[in-house]
Amino acid sequence: MADKQTKFVFVTGGVLSGLGKGITAASIGNLLKARGLSINIQKCDPYLNVDAGLLNPREHGECFVTKDGAETDLDLGHYERFIDQELTQSSSLMSGRVLLNVIEAERAGKFGGNTVQIIPHVTRTIQDAIIETGKGYDVHIVEIGGTVGDYESQSFLEAIRELGMRVGLENCLYVHVVYMPYLGASREFKTKPAQNSVRELRGLGIAPNVLVCRSETPSDVAVKDKLSLFTGVKSEAIALLPNAKSIYEVPLTLEDTGIADVVCKELSLKVHKPELKKWREMVARSTTDTKKPLKVGVVAKYMDNSDTYMSVFEALYAAAWAHDTQVDIRWIDASRLEKMSDEKVTEELNSVDGLVVPGGFGTRGVEGKIKAAQFALQHKKPYLGLCYGLHMMVIAAARLAGHADANTTEVDPSTSYPVILTMEGQAGKENTGGTMRLGDYSCHFAKDTLAAKLYGSQDVVERHRHRYEANGAHVDEYEAWGIRASGMNPDNGLVEVIEGVDHPFLLASQYHPEFKSRPNDPHPMFLGFIGSLK
Repeated sequence: MADKQTKFVFVTGGVLSGLGKGITAASIGNLLKARGLSINIQKCDPYLNVDAGLLNPREHGECFVTKDGAETDLDLGHYERFIDQELTQSSSLMSGRVLLNVIEAERAGKFGGNTVQIIPHVTRTIQDAIIETGKGYDVHIVEIGGTVGDYESQSFLEAIRELGMRVGLENCLYVHVVYMPYLGASREFKTKPAQNSVRELRGLGIAPNVLVCRSETPSDVAVKDKLSLFTGVKSEAIALLPNAKSIYEVPLTLEDTGIADVVCKELSLKVHKPELKKWREMVARSTTDTKKPLKVGVVAKYMDNSDTYMSVFEALYAAAWAHDTQVDIRWIDASRLEKMSDEKVTEELNSVDGLVVPGGFGTRGVEGKIKAAQFALQHKKPYLGLCYGLHMMVIAAARLAGHADANTTEVDPSTSYPVILTMEGQAGKENTGGTMRLGDYSCHFAKDTLAAKLYGSQDVVERHRHRYEANGAHVDEYEAWGIRASGMNPDNGLVEVIEGVDHPFLLASQYHPEFKSRPNDPHPMFLGFIGSLK
């Protein structure tokens, strides 16, 4: 029996970047899955990096890690949260990876002496990766990074044009996301940028089937007729998408426009009525204001781009909604904290209900994070540590116990009391990509611990991204420091989770629980943390 033909939905963007192609792709996936279809999603990124592991988080946002250890763009986090499905490294395809594969194939003589070119060799490699990733699914959604007109995106755009001919245009649907500005002087929405973007896309051989038109505020539906006339896209296949209060409203907005039905009709998909009740209930909770939101202080150093901690923030929000409340996230500058007097530190940290110290790398702001951890331990302030946040708490506890030189070898390689050190086999790889402990690893909790209680289980699997670990030589001292190792990796004996001995809520993990949190299924650690603040 031949494999069923996967249908492909390609999402491209025009006019300018940052319009929300990723949210649009994820929302379409959400709606198709709600109709009973099996789907997969993939991000094609034009950067010449092999993966996102070495990209600056301040500029590009967080590095999202898949269960099989791929370091990817943050859009994969949106995909997973919207479709409630774990993705793999095949869902992230960067130009660097494509070119590396082509060059390796050429060096191995796989092109039979032919001249290697962008067309057909690079574009064919892209197509092969897309087809392979979509194999076995009803629909495979592919987001093309960048905007139409970018030099870097040309090979991907050409690849999806050719793929339409390769698998049949009846099996492909092209969605184009554009921007529609509003001019206050003339009091009208201007469609010309959208028209020009579609014209440019058509010039590349791709005629969009669906147009998603982003705007800052709602526009009159009559604008769809004008867009349809000048772009050639049917009026019913044009969705007007103004800014939403919550990103999780977007699937519902698209549903109300009928776009999902257009997609199903164009691709001849047999579906049932969408099941969106639970999603609508979650959106209602997420958009309901509370009289007194909980104040959560995030002690961080990358403070000029909230995308750097995207999954952490979304996990906090989801946990709050589950508790029928909201969170007010307050930035606490770790670099500034380390220069403050004890009196000012107390004032700053007492202004919030609880503290979160997220993941990170490097030396900047470390002493500020340690101060925050010490404060939480001494003053019984609820504390949630994520990866680096565990390291900071171990150092803080050791120093409060009298070990003034306690540190991580990441910050001080010559420390006489290394409570955190480089993992075995990681020395010398500090600035190289794809070499950390990445992806899923097991964790076993001791009985009657906070962690075991929150999870409702003693054995879990969580995602990791780190190069340093708790020094096993000091674990027996933890109890005297006011903490304990409550979770260990059963295979290698590494510390996975620590918690406070006599503390209302102190929990820190070596892994990144935020990656597995969902808006409709918040992570147990975040649920416990938010619950401790109420």
